[in-house]
Amino acid sequence: MTTSIIGTRVQRVEDPELLVGGARYVDNIDATDPLHLLFFRSTLARANIASIDIENALQHDGVVAIYTASDLDLPAHHSFFPLNEEIRRPPLAKTQVNFVGEPIVAVVATTKEAALDAMESIEVSYEALEPVIGLERAVSEAAPQLDHRAPRNVARGYRDEGFEHALDGADVVVRARIVNQRVAVCSMEGNAILVDPLINDPDLLVNIWVSTQMPHQFASIAASILGLKDSQLRVVAPHVGGGFGGKAGVTAEHIVAIACAMRLRRPVKWVESRSENMVAMPHGRDQLQYVEMGLTRNGKITGLRCRMLGDAGAYGGFGGGLVLGSTRTMSQGVYDIPKVAYSAAAVITNTTPVGAFRGAGRPEAAAFLERLIDIAAQELGIDPIAIRKNNFIEPGSFPFATKTGVVYDTGDYERAFDTLLSHAGYEELRKEQQRRIDQGSSKLLGIGVSTYVEITAAGSGEFADVEIKKDGRAQIKVGTSSHGQGHATAFAMLVSQELGVAISDIDFVQSDTALVPRGNGTGGSRSLQLGGSAVAKAASEVKTLAFQVLSRRLEVAEEDLTVVASGVEVKGVPSSRLNWREIYRLADEEGVDLKSEFDFTSAGPTFPFGAHLSVVEVDLETGRVTPLKHFCVDDCGTVINPLLVEGQQHGGAAQGIAQALYEHFQYQSDGTPLTTNFSDYAIPAASELPNIATYRTETPSPNNPLGAKGIGESATVGATPAVQNAVVNALSHLGIRHIEMPCTPERVWRAINDANHPPLWVDPPNIFSDLPIRTSQEAEDTEEVDI
Repeated sequence: MTTSIIGTRVQRVEDPELLVGGARYVDNIDATDPLHLLFFRSTLARANIASIDIENALQHDGVVAIYTASDLDLPAHHSFFPLNEEIRRPPLAKTQVNFVGEPIVAVVATTKEAALDAMESIEVSYEALEPVIGLERAVSEAAPQLDHRAPRNVARGYRDEGFEHALDGADVVVRARIVNQRVAVCSMEGNAILVDPLINDPDLLVNIWVSTQMPHQFASIAASILGLKDSQLRVVAPHVGGGFGGKAGVTAEHIVAIACAMRLRRPVKWVESRSENMVAMPHGRDQLQYVEMGLTRNGKITGLRCRMLGDAGAYGGFGGGLVLGSTRTMSQGVYDIPKVAYSAAAVITNTTPVGAFRGAGRPEAAAFLERLIDIAAQELGIDPIAIRKNNFIEPGSFPFATKTGVVYDTGDYERAFDTLLSHAGYEELRKEQQRRIDQGSSKLLGIGVSTYVEITAAGSGEFADVEIKKDGRAQIKVGTSSHGQGHATAFAMLVSQELGVAISDIDFVQSDTALVPRGNGTGGSRSLQLGGSAVAKAASEVKTLAFQVLSRRLEVAEEDLTVVASGVEVKGVPSSRLNWREIYRLADEEGVDLKSEFDFTSAGPTFPFGAHLSVVEVDLETGRVTPLKHFCVDDCGTVINPLLVEGQQHGGAAQGIAQALYEHFQYQSDGTPLTTNFSDYAIPAASELPNIATYRTETPSPNNPLGAKGIGESATVGATPAVQNAVVNALSHLGIRHIEMPCTPERVWRAINDANHPPLWVDPPNIFSDLPIRTSQEAEDTEEVDI
């Protein structure tokens, strides 16, 4: 084709169905006479279960069954990948509860209302135990031991060799204890599942519609837990109302729903409420970071030393392991740091298990590193722009092997940074900031920057199938699973580019294990670079098949054929054009299927990067922070569709800003959650977010044929530290060096009015020297995770 569709702003083909109410989520799926499942959940964070009385509940109208752990006898299991192989979570608590919200009893009724009424009559007696809340408390010698397989409540941990020498030779060392607070995922749709047992099919036991990011992995994990074959479960993800990492794997409630349906031989549906979702869906982030950076007096970094704690929540949720994996992997960031030493422990507590949230360990790395850079700049009296430029990895150094053991594919960090500063008008902003200070304004301007690099598409490959049908339409089947990202649009563009088929003539199939034979779903910003590459390769093979057929039928060389709009012609002979319906007929006559399956595996992960600048206004009288402007420059390699990229930049930046200023899932000391609904848990409305200006540089990756890198999480990685740095920057002339996230009005006001600012550094707990030395197996277990 003479005109390329790649890089153009093609409107999303998914949107009309969503806009007119045609989307079907799990709760919209029809089933014959479905039963409704609800869970009676623990109200205590840690307790022995003395007794469970369900007799009165069983008498309620509409109740079909009520099950305890003893009734279902389901095995304890890991929801995704294991943090500690020996620590597994029971689907229903049997003898002990370990967090508020843990399910104890399953109630199945003809209506949701009947199940709710019955739950009111369930009585559970507890013997309360002392809970463990908070990371420093958990690893203290005085804390209760929650599991004998996790000494000092450490489910897993390691330390680097040579840890004590990382700061040798530094003229100046800056230190900080940094909190990366716990957040809730808050997807628009919570967890939901409909299980329909197939009574008369000996090979396929159940159809499952579930709100998941990874249908094939869901089938595999669930089948393993239940002692079934993957093929006995058909798993379909219909429209999914957001995932952000929170819908990876198989939850305890999912397994109970499947077991209930198989036992009762009737369809069973569970759709969690918002309050349930806030305590049951795995949380994100929650790291405590003791970080030190050595520098020369002119601002050159000489070393980095990190001692890190990650909260895994109850039963060692897999997200606690991110502190051991992707946070470590990206701890060097965009800087040429000669020495990096890293020790970390994933800790169990009596809180909701921790999973992944947009960025999954990478935002936590950028957050502490970019705060340390600003703290160092303030300590040394160096402009935050200059200190970053003085330490960037040079463009000519790529591929670049980091001290944490990965190889960055490509990067030009200073170009992205300069692009940011030019679009933001940095010098004029600084002048306005100083003008407000000189005039004694009560509303000060803060300007914060961040630079970042992240890892995407680590681990597994991806499957695609492209086929020309009898009517000349093209069909794509792919193992990724879209829930808002625009896969149908981007993948159709790739097929259109290769085959000339109009976007409107391309059908898209995904998220059904009966229709798509394999796949790895969505996670780790992987879909375009892995799934898209598989689609492009499969489409190319279909074109080769078509050219071979036409070469024989038209008696021309294959190299004399060319793809044109909706067909193929001999170069320079427009009258020879054949459309794809005609090409299909010719191929069919020869017994050739215009179809190709392709499993793509990349040469390695890719490393998107970028730079963000945040402008905030801080009210000295109230502590209120108002974000005014946010500028993003994000480099995701080759851009297939700028419209889709900008959407991801806006969404990612919004969630990054929200963590910096608003979001925090909190517990009382007894483990009672304080933020279980949107009245108490602050997520910003669109009106509370600033104008987000998006820009790009393009530095293609050699690790896939598209040259693409991930973009779904990049802006989240860059936005959070830029906003936090901006808040501190607004008040730095008052002697304020750090404010913990979220930078709420109360925290900011206290920082302004407290003459004795809290210390930046507190010595870490004494557990790190006892951790085992990190091994190559540890690296393999914790880093090759696509989430």
